[in-house]
Amino acid sequence: MDHKERMRKALNHEPAQEIPIDFGSSAVTGMHALAVDKLRDYYGLEKRPVKVEEPYQFLGKLEDDLLDALAVDTIGITPRNTLFGFPNENWKEFKTWWGQVVLVSEHFQTRASPDRGLLIYPGGDQSVAPSGRMPKSGFFFDTIIRQDPIDEAALKVEDNLEEFTPVSENELQYFASEAKAAAKSGRSVVATFGGTALGDIALVPGPFLKHPRGIRDVSEWYVSLVTRRDLVHEIFARQTETGIANLEKIFAQVGNIPEVVFICGTDFGTQESQFCSEKTFESLFAPYYKKVNGWIHGHTTWKTFKHCCGAVEVFMKHFIACGFDIINPVQISAKGMDPKILKERYGENLVFWGGGVDTQKTLPFGSPEEVRAEVLRNCEIFSCNGGFVFNSVHNVQANVPVENIVAMMDAVKEFNGQRP
Repeated sequence: MDHKERMRKALNHEPAQEIPIDFGSSAVTGMHALAVDKLRDYYGLEKRPVKVEEPYQFLGKLEDDLLDALAVDTIGITPRNTLFGFPNENWKEFKTWWGQVVLVSEHFQTRASPDRGLLIYPGGDQSVAPSGRMPKSGFFFDTIIRQDPIDEAALKVEDNLEEFTPVSENELQYFASEAKAAAKSGRSVVATFGGTALGDIALVPGPFLKHPRGIRDVSEWYVSLVTRRDLVHEIFARQTETGIANLEKIFAQVGNIPEVVFICGTDFGTQESQFCSEKTFESLFAPYYKKVNGWIHGHTTWKTFKHCCGAVEVFMKHFIACGFDIINPVQISAKGMDPKILKERYGENLVFWGGGVDTQKTLPFGSPEEVRAEVLRNCEIFSCNGGFVFNSVHNVQANVPVENIVAMMDAVKEFNGQRP
């Protein structure tokens, strides 16, 4: 089978001898730039600096030669601007504290912080306050909260909608160009257009905004889900209206080239429990998810992708009812996220995109043999009757031993009947 056929069978829950593999198609299925560099060395690929295409998590671009070496079936379309509000263009070299020389956008502007960390600026504008910080000895950026004092009487819906605007002509042309190029790759296309993430905590602080207004503090936002629910409803309603209008315009440009579209990365789970009740989810989030998924399923052939970390087994039935086709990252290390139970209860309706290997313990700290055993076991469970795309539980981090990454990929190839 070719890339597209493997993916088609998985998305349609059809039994198949081979499962598709995704790494690098989105900001939640990628690899740290250091891991990418190690893999390029391991496979003897051309020595060149890795492009940091997602600077917030410092994710590296998987070029075609590495995609081939890993037998990856996907390719991504990502937004024009990064999470720090600048486009990836006019690449320049940047030397990290760990000694790796990478390529970053010309707008990747940083300064050292007093504690020897690294500060990054929204839109590359150093005349405003930094919006991200890479701690000393850290491998990715944390958002800097820039919350103005909150005046309850002066809170305006528009302040939390600054980033949710009509798609521009330049963006439409960008998506059209990216879709055309992705279609030529022969791989299954996964698109992230943006604008439909409801309360995604990575986006709430506005690391891409120079002067964020409204409710931008993480704790304050979670409190608002209870104390300012009418305000949040209005934010979500207007965001959804704009998001669907944008999807209509984007679809006119890209058509059904994307097979999968990333909708939302809002996490509802912790390691042991949930951030909100099922009742809150149904009343506050579900109505808007249903509208977005309803429009997509009524006008396109796209499959909709929901990212949600943590112990969210109790939410699976709600994700299905909202019209989501795919759940990621399938955090099998969280409470109640047993692969067998998930597959038995929800496998007919949800594609499990992830859950291939635990990235909290097994992949970074296990032996290659332990990695192989876990991958083979999870592939056996999740792939039954289709509905499984192999990926690790979220992104592969910087210091994962390259031998373990290779053991993971070799195990999937072994399961697929291919020679590692």
